[in-house]
Amino acid sequence: MRAPRKSPDRRELTPADARASAMRILARREHSVSQLKRKLGQRGHSDQTSGEVIESLADSGLQSDTRFAETLARSRASQGYGPQRIRAELKEARIPDAEIRAAFEALECDFAQRAIEVRERKFGAMPAERGADSQKQYRFLASRGFESDQIRAALKGEPDE
Repeated sequence: MRAPRKSPDRRELTPADARASAMRILARREHSVSQLKRKLGQRGHSDQTSGEVIESLADSGLQSDTRFAETLARSRASQGYGPQRIRAELKEARIPDAEIRAAFEALECDFAQRAIEVRERKFGAMPAERGADSQKQYRFLASRGFESDQIRAALKGEPDE
């Protein structure tokens, strides 16, 4: 087990330190307000300082929950996840419902077609026959966050019109 690092010149963290930390965090990828606040807290910044810094970053357009929601939704959809899983991740990141709806509108993804592609990639081109194989595929697609109508369309091999 590693011993904690000891800093001989431990100094008080300033708002400038918090802003610099936040900028380094945001340089890697988008973060929601709650994620950014949690990470700044882990780095030793107070809740008040973190809140002020995050508000300043949001006002200047460097942090945006809307942009985070759109980026996460687009990324997860391209990775083969369904709308229920994406929605759950956005809620976990404490994104407001209105911004979640806006992210899905901007996404313009046909999840029924995406479910077909995910099923084919995992199980092959032939649609499932009734029975254990069909149930296995249903459970797999449900675990990826697809809705039941999208899964049924994928098991038939064609999106519902």
